[in-house]
Amino acid sequence: MADIIKLLPDHVANQIAAGEVVQRPASVVKELMENAIDAGATSIKLIVKEGGKTLIQVVDDGMGMSATDARLSFERHATSKIESAEDLFNLHTKGFRGEALASIAAIAHVDMQTKPHTDEVGTQLEIQGSKIVSQEVCATHQGTSIAVKNLFFNIPARRNFLKSNQVELRHITDEFHRVALAHPSVAFSFYNNGSELFNLPTANFRQRIVNVFGSRTNQKLVPVQEETQVVKISGFICKPEFAKKSRGEQFFFANHRFIKSPYLHHAVVSAFEGLIRPETYPGYFLYLEVDPASIDINIHPTKTEVKFDDEHTLYAILRSTVKHSLGQFNVVPALDFEHDPNMETPYAYKDKQAQPPGVTVDAGFNPFLESSRKRQVTGIQTQSAKGWENMYVGLESQLGKDEDFSSVSFESDTITGSIFTGQEALETTATTFQLRRKYIVTTIKSGMVIVDQTRAHQRVLYEKFLKNITVKEAVSQQLLFPLSLSFSKTDITIIKEIKDSLTHTGFVFNEIGEEQVQVAGLPLLVPESEVGIVLDQLIADYQQRVQADSFSQTDMLSKTLCKTLSVKTGEVLDNASQLALVNDLFACKESEVSPFNKPIYITITENDIDKKFI
Repeated sequence: MADIIKLLPDHVANQIAAGEVVQRPASVVKELMENAIDAGATSIKLIVKEGGKTLIQVVDDGMGMSATDARLSFERHATSKIESAEDLFNLHTKGFRGEALASIAAIAHVDMQTKPHTDEVGTQLEIQGSKIVSQEVCATHQGTSIAVKNLFFNIPARRNFLKSNQVELRHITDEFHRVALAHPSVAFSFYNNGSELFNLPTANFRQRIVNVFGSRTNQKLVPVQEETQVVKISGFICKPEFAKKSRGEQFFFANHRFIKSPYLHHAVVSAFEGLIRPETYPGYFLYLEVDPASIDINIHPTKTEVKFDDEHTLYAILRSTVKHSLGQFNVVPALDFEHDPNMETPYAYKDKQAQPPGVTVDAGFNPFLESSRKRQVTGIQTQSAKGWENMYVGLESQLGKDEDFSSVSFESDTITGSIFTGQEALETTATTFQLRRKYIVTTIKSGMVIVDQTRAHQRVLYEKFLKNITVKEAVSQQLLFPLSLSFSKTDITIIKEIKDSLTHTGFVFNEIGEEQVQVAGLPLLVPESEVGIVLDQLIADYQQRVQADSFSQTDMLSKTLCKTLSVKTGEVLDNASQLALVNDLFACKESEVSPFNKPIYITITENDIDKKFI
């Protein structure tokens, strides 16, 4: 039998490895920025074009590489981070497997310029699909500049799998935030299609958070600090009143590396128990410093999922630390036992002795004597009803001589009668009623219908908003005083992207600045007090579900608005509102399922009811 197992060529092996390392442009950004950090850079510049599909360039001022190192860096499993297997259990660097540059070069055009501070000239290297096209001497600054162009040029299926430029840019921005927040001592700048998105100078951790997420973040932060033999915890948590319905500002850093840990996330959420509403998530920016030997960061190719040796102890320490910070900085509501000066004894009565109250008794009063009772009643009436005669001055002239109070009519509730008295009474009686403040029950010819009030209202609002955005004939209510709302730079970018669609729903924007949005008009169904909540929900949903075509954006906006503004479970509806909701529901084009593909109503026929009595 002939041998059938063969060694793969290097360029094929590199493409297979690229499937683990490079999932999308954001993966390239992460690897290149972490390499720049490991090279000791103090300033890093990220340049992106068309969501990273055309260009991703990272420029740093690190130590640079010699000509030999530059060539070897693109070989598989070539690294300067480790020398032996024991080094894997004592890691202080970001990348250590030596696959990143080789994998990137296998599926893109790479142009690298690098120069160490000891050399006068640098090295320029061009690679296309793992093939070195040229290596030349060049004049360049100290450090390294790597430009990755035409990502997945030789794998069309993977390139077609990428999302729109806006979605890919959002993933790149998330990776940029994670690296920038983990290293506040390094200056970062971020350019997209020639425009500057972020310029982050060297700062402390709090300043870096504010520079990334906007100035209004500063008032949200509560410091966290704890040091034990197991772990050193530092950073900030957000106040409970700023908890959001979406997961956005949750960051864990272990030894200056961003990590994802649902277990530790649960520890933080449990510390907020009772302080935040259900289905909301608190924000936090927490640094964890542990012994490198007690953490395994190589259990996943992206190195964001890690394994701690003693997670249970870490959970308990983290939970108690967050609780301590919430109480220490007066975030948790507490009883106030301080003296109120209004409740203290006045100065004039300070030395006065307490006297028992005196009771005056009429010793000669006898309830069985007519004269005593008359005297007592007369005295009470004289004191309590003095001047009552003035209320009836001129009343005789108005009523007339023969009229008395027997002709006075009193207002009362209208009695519609019993539903069993006739057909007219049956027609005037409401045909719906509310069950458990959640369902609306109404009758039909064949039986009854039970409608979920929340899902029904979502369907009605969804079709209404979808029509307004499509036809562009939404009605807006103007505000007497425009509202000024603060957002982060990333959120402002999203608002600019969906501004046209929001305008078609009824929003009117006077001005959209770098961190401020001025709202002058609202849709009729949006109350003024919930504008911030609605826009926050729109931004969160847009980040998660935006697609390339305009219809999906319209669909997303309509779904978010109907979900936020619909009647919720627990709200009481009067008969007119119940009837109107049922009529509006069955006037919709699709009345059986909600916008989120959930059934809206069920039908119980008369036969189904009869079977229950057999």
